[in-house]
Amino acid sequence: MVEISDEPKLDDYFETTHADRGNDMTVYILEAIRAPRGKAKSDGALHTVMPAELLGQLYKELDQRVGLREHPIDEVFTGCVTPIGDQGGNIGHVAMRMANLKCQNTGITLSSFCSSSISTLSLARSRLLAGEGSLYISAGVESMSRAPLLSDKPYGFVNKEATQSIPVMPNPLIADIIATRNGYSREQLDNYALNSHRKAGHATENGYFKRSLIPIKNNNNEVLLDHDEIIRANTSLEKLSALPALFAERGIQGFENVIQRFFPEINQVNHMHHAGNAPGMVDGASLVLLGNSDSAKTLQLEPRARLIDISTQTAPPHLGLGGAAAAAKHLLHKNKLKSSDIDLWEFNEGFAGIACDFKDQLHVPDDRYNVNGSGIAMGHAMGATGGNIISILCDELERRNLKRGILAISGAMGAGAAVLIERP
Repeated sequence: MVEISDEPKLDDYFETTHADRGNDMTVYILEAIRAPRGKAKSDGALHTVMPAELLGQLYKELDQRVGLREHPIDEVFTGCVTPIGDQGGNIGHVAMRMANLKCQNTGITLSSFCSSSISTLSLARSRLLAGEGSLYISAGVESMSRAPLLSDKPYGFVNKEATQSIPVMPNPLIADIIATRNGYSREQLDNYALNSHRKAGHATENGYFKRSLIPIKNNNNEVLLDHDEIIRANTSLEKLSALPALFAERGIQGFENVIQRFFPEINQVNHMHHAGNAPGMVDGASLVLLGNSDSAKTLQLEPRARLIDISTQTAPPHLGLGGAAAAAKHLLHKNKLKSSDIDLWEFNEGFAGIACDFKDQLHVPDDRYNVNGSGIAMGHAMGATGGNIISILCDELERRNLKRGILAISGAMGAGAAVLIERP
């Protein structure tokens, strides 16, 4: 007699070389969701929402989708770059407790600059590969309207002795130096920014982010924000070209020795980056649910992607935002892949010059690169950005029925991270 089961047949989603499914070492992205990114100012749509509540609304949505509260999480790792004030005191653990999650272990909050929620992803993946549990959450949150960039007065960025010994230069200045070294023009950088806004506007208008983008509501259940707030799809090259460069007046004052030491070929730095071709500061949050084949079957979920590999290679500090390129190259090398083997690339646009440099170094075709815009158009909620990009990449791979994608993020002092995923 043939037994008929109502259980979904998910075996095709799980690749293993072992007869015992318990030995499956594949890590799966079971779900990835994010909050829309709100302008990081007092009049921004999300300014009134506490960081723990931003995460809390995502936890509520995740519970509705997968029955999260019925299945204990092994651990929650949360990225947050400026963990002070409203998002201080281990905000990841606080948000988890406020959301009433069943968690086996203490929630952990960490910072690895802009790649924080890729570091959380790496921690969760490592635990799964080690056979320690079967279900983890990689989260990220940053309320930059409530805890602005550098408001924690970080030693490595504000202490002159520390900045000289590392050495550290401001990211906009490093972007200007890289653009000058590569021969990029102001018009080229502004055109890149213009296209980022237009692509993000087109994707928003056509619902490309619909699966993963979760509207944020107030206490009266009224929607505060259901789209990325700072996209300017109707901006123009004329408007961008009229904006003053961030370092035009200050120049390279105080950093002459560093530039002469590491960039002796540059006689004069062309200051070309401004508020319009730089990543916008925003409030945001993200969640990525990771598991193995056992947890996917228990939750009756078809995984969105396999998490193949992660690299956290770094670049020299004087290159600042060059870490993503180092990590992406390392990722390709480890997995014996060429740039042309990747169907879609997502790079967090840390200034237009850095985005162009990444694209050129990795030889990425225009039609595979940030196809729906990125940080310049939608903003950079630092601790949440890794999870934000994962959800966007999963959405687009699914929409186009493509297989393989890489996302990469650069952070300060040369920090970088890159992630390789494949659809089942």
